[in-house]
Amino acid sequence: MGKFSVLLIMVICCWISIAEAEYFKYKDPKQKMGVRIKDLMKRMTLEEKIGQMTQIDRKVASNEVIKKYLIGSVLSGGGSVPAKHASPETWVDLVNDYQKGSLSTRLGIPLIYGIDAVHGHNNVYKATIFPHNVGLGVTRQVLDPVLVKKIGAATALEVRATGIQYAFAPCIAVCRDPRWGRCFESYSEDPKIVKLMTEIIPGLQGDIPAGSRKGVPFVGGQDKIAACAKHYLGDGGTHLGTNEGNTIIDAKGFFSIHMPAYYDSVIKGVATIMTSYSSWNGVKMHANRFLVTDFLKNRLKFKGFVISDWQGIDRITTPEHANYTYSIIAGMNTGIDMFMVPYNYTEFIDGLTYLVKKGFISMSRVDDAVKRILRVKFTMGLFEKPLADYSMAKYLGSQEHRDLAREAVRKTLVLLKNGKSLKKPLLPLPRKASKILVAGSHADNLGYQCGGWTLEWQGLSGDITDGTTILSAVKKTVDPKTQVVYSENPSGSFVKSNKFDYAIVVVGEHPYAEIFGDSMNLTIPEPGPSTIKNVCSSVKCVVVLISGRPVVMQPYLPTIDALVAAWLPGTEGQGVTDVLFGDYGFTGKLARTWFKSVDQLPMNVGDPHYDPLYPFGFGLTTKPMKNL
Repeated sequence: MGKFSVLLIMVICCWISIAEAEYFKYKDPKQKMGVRIKDLMKRMTLEEKIGQMTQIDRKVASNEVIKKYLIGSVLSGGGSVPAKHASPETWVDLVNDYQKGSLSTRLGIPLIYGIDAVHGHNNVYKATIFPHNVGLGVTRQVLDPVLVKKIGAATALEVRATGIQYAFAPCIAVCRDPRWGRCFESYSEDPKIVKLMTEIIPGLQGDIPAGSRKGVPFVGGQDKIAACAKHYLGDGGTHLGTNEGNTIIDAKGFFSIHMPAYYDSVIKGVATIMTSYSSWNGVKMHANRFLVTDFLKNRLKFKGFVISDWQGIDRITTPEHANYTYSIIAGMNTGIDMFMVPYNYTEFIDGLTYLVKKGFISMSRVDDAVKRILRVKFTMGLFEKPLADYSMAKYLGSQEHRDLAREAVRKTLVLLKNGKSLKKPLLPLPRKASKILVAGSHADNLGYQCGGWTLEWQGLSGDITDGTTILSAVKKTVDPKTQVVYSENPSGSFVKSNKFDYAIVVVGEHPYAEIFGDSMNLTIPEPGPSTIKNVCSSVKCVVVLISGRPVVMQPYLPTIDALVAAWLPGTEGQGVTDVLFGDYGFTGKLARTWFKSVDQLPMNVGDPHYDPLYPFGFGLTTKPMKNL
């Protein structure tokens, strides 16, 4: 054999050995998931494992930070955006830059990017903003859980349009007291309705394949995203509706009211579940091992990952962050897998590393967390397609999605009163009239129409994104010869002197989120009440109420001819006028009890002292009447 042949054989052998050395089972999509997870886990250092358990906010993230600290996840909190009116392409570039940081690490484990897409892709400019959950719960009366599934699918496409793969939705809280500032994020006071609305999960993630093992997460491709059922558990049942408060109830009541939607979510393959800031009988949920590990993971067989809420472990102690070492131990031993530590991530990483090395936290607990995170990432196909492109940008705010949102608005409206006598209904309104009045602080305010969690955490006022206000929708709907006069807060004399045929008054709550929405009085702010009085005492009027929950309305009812609960309808205000003017009929039925006085609260259907203004399930109906 010649020297050349020997040299060639040596080169080939060397090439084969290099190729074999570079073959990693975890990178091979043909391998079973369990094999991939096991192969990757055995290669990971403690530093790499803890990095996977760490989620930081975009404001402190960078390609370099992700590489240095081996970060497993980044999020955008409310209002955390790359630029004020960032395009889908700008978002994709941002997420890809972070992802390239992850891919350049030793093992190249892709990161997962999360965002609060709770009523559409609501952090993003020009996205379709769907009605908040408080309205969507109303739609179950028309046997339409398919609607929320379609909304989930549309939201997934819009989130993917920006390169993001994970949404902190749905909120499956059962709000038992409307004084809670997050009640608008809850579908209903009735656990059966909330359970039904978990159909949004297969919309977001895709339909779980037949025969799948219970509790195994599923995300079906590049047009779907990982979902997050939240907030586990009992967040909607706190005493006095206090945000992050204490749910005081026995185990039977607690499980029968607050758990059913989680059973369904796990069965539907939800990828992640977020723990609640709240407590159950004094025990913080971020420190409740029984509910997180023993019940959710072991009894319900949930195989996805459990994520903390924003700085959730900090709030285990009072005051918060008072003993961070204890908080890390408590959170880990509870069974939390990924920690949302938006800003103080180095403190978390250093603290957890020390506690594991010193034996205060077991390696098996770390491994359980990391296996769950990797299972979700493998399921999502992140290892095969970690980077996004611009091809899905067309879905953001698409006409098809806006049409779906408009349909949703129509189905969320609840007609509470129609005429001062049954024989003389005011609705539907005639398109043809000499002159009509549109009044109220919420008639021409897209921000108010959308509510909290829209572009900013607390929401905004004004012309904040693409959409149609109710005033604009009225102008588009009425006959061209009908004169539409808009006055935000007209005087009584102005109304009387103008001889309007009728008036549409749009008033309600200002946007809020979480603790800033907690309210002990549940009244609508001025000038809402004054506008109702000035207008409705002088002309036939329909009041369209924009609110995240039932509010005090009994004092105004004698003056009002018709009352419509429109909740927080989002960007597609034409859905309101579709029904006001009779293109479609009113079909919505209350998914919440409407109280007479806050002194009655909490009051839910089935309670012995039940004496509402409008009972759960109430809603007048009208028939479509074209061309009035």
